[in-house]
Amino acid sequence: MGQSGAQVGSHSVDRRTIATYAVGSLGTGGFATLPGLVLLYFLTDTLGVAALVAGIVIAAAKVWDVLIDPVIGIRSDHSLATTGSRRRFMILGGVTLPVFFFLTFAVPAGLGPAASAGWVFVAFLCCATAFSLFQVPYIALPAELASGYDDRTRLLTWRVVVLTLAILLFGAGGPLLRGISDDPRVGYLVMAAVAGLVLGAGMLVASSVAPSDKPIARRSPAQSPAAAYRAGLDTLRRSRPFRTLLGTFVLQGLATGMMLAGAQYVATWVLRSEDAVTPLFVALIAPALLLAPVWGRFARRVGKERAFALASTLFAVAALALVGLLWAPGLWVYAPVALAGAAYAGMQSLPMAMLPDVISHDARSNGEGHAGTFGGVWTAGETAGMAFGATVLSMILATTGYAERVAGASVEQSPSAILGIVLSFSVVPALLLVASLFTLRWYRLRQSDIDSPSRPAENRTVAR
Repeated sequence: MGQSGAQVGSHSVDRRTIATYAVGSLGTGGFATLPGLVLLYFLTDTLGVAALVAGIVIAAAKVWDVLIDPVIGIRSDHSLATTGSRRRFMILGGVTLPVFFFLTFAVPAGLGPAASAGWVFVAFLCCATAFSLFQVPYIALPAELASGYDDRTRLLTWRVVVLTLAILLFGAGGPLLRGISDDPRVGYLVMAAVAGLVLGAGMLVASSVAPSDKPIARRSPAQSPAAAYRAGLDTLRRSRPFRTLLGTFVLQGLATGMMLAGAQYVATWVLRSEDAVTPLFVALIAPALLLAPVWGRFARRVGKERAFALASTLFAVAALALVGLLWAPGLWVYAPVALAGAAYAGMQSLPMAMLPDVISHDARSNGEGHAGTFGGVWTAGETAGMAFGATVLSMILATTGYAERVAGASVEQSPSAILGIVLSFSVVPALLLVASLFTLRWYRLRQSDIDSPSRPAENRTVAR
């Protein structure tokens, strides 16, 4: 291939590559966590934007993200073919994201709710674009950095260790930074400035791991948006493992996106403490941090797909248990949250390790150099799931009568609004997890399909 030494023969991916690649999850984990946790709440409870409008603002920016991800993917494939590297996209994203992240929360104090919503929409759209410039090629790299089934598990397992650290850092530390000032607007600015710098730093470090060999001697893919969408649809059409894995991950992203956006509402209106969101995140991430390597070892014994199914089942059980908040909110909530955290480590690391297997499997029939296209479609699906999780939450809040407020105002939520908050944090995500288990049943790739020296005829139907 001429991509990297990790791909040639049976060479194992080295520790430096694993560590450098994993640092990128400071950016991906932080960006997936902090806006998902605080942006909807910032719009409804600081800027006074109606819940449904706030959800539309976030969803609209993410729809743009979904549209550009396949284009970025095919252009990164073109860059790989013509320059030998995807690195320039990653660097551009890492440099610009901190600026737009800060601007998302730098809403001028004199703006009304409608104008404030417009400001956030434009700034967050630019922020999401910068993130995609990094994320799409970053997702594509494991297929080029690691050559074998178990190597990819090891590479992605340690990425998820850093991912869980990032979720803890941003999920717990972000609200703490926000509370540094009595003025919520100032607190959000401090949070955005610090978080943006950390996000960008993680991205720039990880960009150095992108292979930068000589250009590959092959025809580069067309770069037009139409060609990008055609290529993305073609990957879905020809690869059944990709369709099923992506469908499962999107459903789970919708569930976790709802819970992430709902955590602050649960803390404020159910547990009656805005600061309770920090211990909630500690309870979630501490088990995930400890168990991410365990899921990797377990997957090597029973298979990634079986381990993934078990993790998803445990998360569904934990989410369903949280419906008890309707009748008895209290400290017991940290037990099911911790179980969800233990499961979440597997739900993140295992599909990420399965995706490079899918790409490698496809390359046997359709040639190499399509990892960026797969990464673009994958990132679009992941983004859509997480974004529409917040949108579905906003729709439930609007339907159940949630009362928005501007900073400093005092309101009380109705019993129906509390019901909507709790159901969005428990029953609805649990049902989505159950649905994802049905799609996962159609995933047929096994280790023998990935590591066999040549593709047996009986396995060729797997990709269709």
